[in-house]
Amino acid sequence: MDVSRLSHLDTVRALFTLQDPKQFLFFTRAAGGRRAGKQFLARLKERTHGRDKAISLTSYFAQLKAIHRWGLAQPQDLSVIHQPVLVANGDNDRMVPTKNSSELARRLPNADLVVYPDAGHGGIFQFHEQFVAEALDFLER
Repeated sequence: MDVSRLSHLDTVRALFTLQDPKQFLFFTRAAGGRRAGKQFLARLKERTHGRDKAISLTSYFAQLKAIHRWGLAQPQDLSVIHQPVLVANGDNDRMVPTKNSSELARRLPNADLVVYPDAGHGGIFQFHEQFVAEALDFLER
């Protein structure tokens, strides 16, 4: 399924169920994913000052257009990138399939791949404590 169609369907689903689209886009529908999504959305509300503005429709469509264009582009030679790269994903990402992250890590000569269980596109939000520890460890190396 393409990202535009998935994003539109999940946004409509969220509207009909009075939920935030992030709940559907970033988290699995399993009990753990739903719970993690609610916890993530609650954490977003903790900061009361300096919050990001909501995405505009113009920005939303521009992002989907850029993703679509990127998806049609020819693969680049990633073997020339020698700096360390941390690739993280959920094991059930509908927006960026996990196999794509595995392929990215395979094509980068100095990549570390982290895949979070029972997680979607928001795997780093669902496993934020582990991700921060792994990112800090990665940056210290």
